[in-house]
Amino acid sequence: MQSTMSVQETSLAKKAAYLVLSHFDKSYRWFTRITRGAQQRFEKGDWKETQQASRERITIYEQSLSDAVAEIYHLTSVHKKDDGFWRELKKVFAMQLEGHPQFELAETFFNSVIGRIFKHRKIDNDMMFVQPSRCYLPGQDRHKVINSFDTTTTVREMYESIFSLYRYNIPFEDYERDLKNLEDALRARLTAAQLASVQAVEILKPTFFRGKAAYLIGRICMPDETLPFVIAMRRYNEPNMFVDALLTDRKDLSVIFGFARSYFMADTQNPAEVAAFLQELLPNKKHFELYMAMGHYKHGKTVFYRNFLAHLDTSDDQFEAAPGIRGLVMMVFHLPSYGVVFKIIKDEFPESKKITRDHVKECYKLVKMSDRIGRMADTHEYVNFRFPLDRLSPELIEELQATCASSLEFTETELVIKHMYIERKMTPLNLYLQQETDEEKITNALDELGMCIKQIAMANIFPGDMLHKNFGITRHGRVIFYDYDEICLMNERHFRALPKSDDPYAIDTLSVGPTDVFPEQFEHFIVGKRKLKDILKSLHGDLMTPEYWHNVQLKCQRGDVQHFTPYGESKRFKRS
Repeated sequence: MQSTMSVQETSLAKKAAYLVLSHFDKSYRWFTRITRGAQQRFEKGDWKETQQASRERITIYEQSLSDAVAEIYHLTSVHKKDDGFWRELKKVFAMQLEGHPQFELAETFFNSVIGRIFKHRKIDNDMMFVQPSRCYLPGQDRHKVINSFDTTTTVREMYESIFSLYRYNIPFEDYERDLKNLEDALRARLTAAQLASVQAVEILKPTFFRGKAAYLIGRICMPDETLPFVIAMRRYNEPNMFVDALLTDRKDLSVIFGFARSYFMADTQNPAEVAAFLQELLPNKKHFELYMAMGHYKHGKTVFYRNFLAHLDTSDDQFEAAPGIRGLVMMVFHLPSYGVVFKIIKDEFPESKKITRDHVKECYKLVKMSDRIGRMADTHEYVNFRFPLDRLSPELIEELQATCASSLEFTETELVIKHMYIERKMTPLNLYLQQETDEEKITNALDELGMCIKQIAMANIFPGDMLHKNFGITRHGRVIFYDYDEICLMNERHFRALPKSDDPYAIDTLSVGPTDVFPEQFEHFIVGKRKLKDILKSLHGDLMTPEYWHNVQLKCQRGDVQHFTPYGESKRFKRS
């Protein structure tokens, strides 16, 4: 029987619930203020401030959470409260969320408060929102997040009406050219009959800003088909902007919302409705990926966990070690039927890895706070994550105990991993190159590998361990880096040339410092087979020269901010 709480305890629960919600609302106002500033930063071309704003926005959640937990401790002796108090707190909090436009994010914030208080050891739906308190019905707030445009006019007039509504305090480089490019692109994509059948053109109200790009994201609705309708706009360093592309393929939109890219700045008070609209455009994307792409990465983790639990209920395969060469720092495993990998820092590293556990965590944090430019996989940190023991293969349990026992805790029915990361699953590049027989695909993969290394470097990150086993390849053929234990900023390495000498022993007497790197040696270890080395060297031979890396260091020292277009060059409009 559930005990009846005293009037005093009920009143205390109400105060605590109000306090948590107040801190969430304050946090979201802070989040909104930074997000809303994205347009002004884009208009001013203030790219360093853009990067700083992205980093600041990521830190908001933890700061707000710490403040909320501190006030709860000040309000009451939390560890003297029984479970009944926390159940009442959840019930009162859920009632306060009635009609709240960000209720789902507020539930996640509440979970974080409870998780922090109990060190994530009470994952109980009676005390927190393991499952959502209500079912959100997409469409009920659709009018709050989209603009609809008249389809009875000409194509040009439709575009003119779009840009009369979405206005920016910066001139177009050539407005007439851009309108013509947009019109020609749409007429090339749709037949005359399809154009005549268009029933609606809908565009999300917020502009999606990221880096030096801004996107209007919507859809074209026809009787038998609905297509993405995305206007991609760009800035360089000139005092104007231009329309770079019209994207109507889901593949292009999927890449824009890829897991290796920085979070968008998109100002909305109705994130659930925006996420639902995006889900309709990208049905193959997981819902948690869309929340993460919008910058709500903490709520994305909540939605991921719910998705994970649901998948466990509808599958029966076992967790096992991930395919590929075993890492020296991370133990990686997966569920074959599920699209992520789980990464645990090992207890001990070999002598060749002169790093610590804390160093590895700092490296992963550096990636989180950096512009991932579509080349570094986003990772999400979890503590005390629970796995059902009966779903873990005996071989995996044995390997986990042998490599990372200090991170494990066993109960009768569960394995609790005290600290780990999750990451989107990809095919390891070394396995792909072993199995692929199509010469063109092999060459494309190696070209992608070289571009991946170069673009990461231009983002002021030296990848460190560049063995091809530390890269993955997506289903779209894009190469992504995912091993971060040796990364550092570009200015933290000294790129040197090998001595030019006829003495074969000269290199053995070379004085080498801990930060010295010899790019001429890269060709010997990035890929193994001679044939693959030759292809990579023919495509990206400059990677193997210290001069290339010195040039990148100079650009990073100047503070140059790079922008790499997520869609193909063929999709871009000509500016001449």
